[in-house]
Amino acid sequence: MNLRDPARSDSFTPTVRRLLAGEFDEGPSYTTYRRRGTTDWLLIHTLDGLGSLGGGIHAGPAVTSLIRPGTLQDYGTAGDRWHFLFAHFHPRPDWLPLLDWPAVAPGILQLQPSPSAADRITQALSEAVWHQDSVLPQGELLSFNALEAALLWCDTQNPKAAQIDDRLLRAIEYVDRNLRGDLSITVLARASNLSISRFAHLFRAQLGVTPQQFVERRRLDAASRLLELTSRPVASIAADVGFTNPLYFSTRFRVHTGHSPTQYRQQLGSTLLP
Repeated sequence: MNLRDPARSDSFTPTVRRLLAGEFDEGPSYTTYRRRGTTDWLLIHTLDGLGSLGGGIHAGPAVTSLIRPGTLQDYGTAGDRWHFLFAHFHPRPDWLPLLDWPAVAPGILQLQPSPSAADRITQALSEAVWHQDSVLPQGELLSFNALEAALLWCDTQNPKAAQIDDRLLRAIEYVDRNLRGDLSITVLARASNLSISRFAHLFRAQLGVTPQQFVERRRLDAASRLLELTSRPVASIAADVGFTNPLYFSTRFRVHTGHSPTQYRQQLGSTLLP
């Protein structure tokens, strides 16, 4: 079939309120054609096989593609199989800098992330798909947060964005996986395979904050999400994000947000949904 045949009928166009994520594993006959594109952004992350995005542009394993709103969508399997994760989404305004990728054709952008980053993107998008089907009332928001995580991992691979040393990325990942644990500079330097002095200097130079400031911000951001999404006691949330003293947690949270944890939950929780 000629993918550029002007007589082709348009494929079904999804109606996307905020996010529609999924996973397809398609054979050689799979094609999609939308003459006017969609009103949302379309992210495609290839897991296996080969896809064609039209105009000689291909999407192989670990390649992440992004199609802007209003761009002709003319894609399909290029070989015998195309296995990919996708997300149709309307971004929050603060996401727009994360979508400034190198263009390979008008309206079509692509990244070729490293194997470790591709794994993180796969994990985050898989979580977006999983949470979307959740029976939890917070499922849609959790799915949206997982998509944001995928875009942030993509941004670490974007040559147009400020690059962060892979060793620091390992430390950042360690922080996010171990918020309750020991996140001293000694532990983080060891996770990065760097000396303490080299790690501290490189971290400050590339991220603009000290490792200790970064850890506190990560813990307080995680606490903010738990305050929004759960009704758990403040002391329990403080412990879960690594603060052993609830009073100190409340003090630092007020400095970070301008509100006490209780005020944040009561006054802001319902307004922070994207």
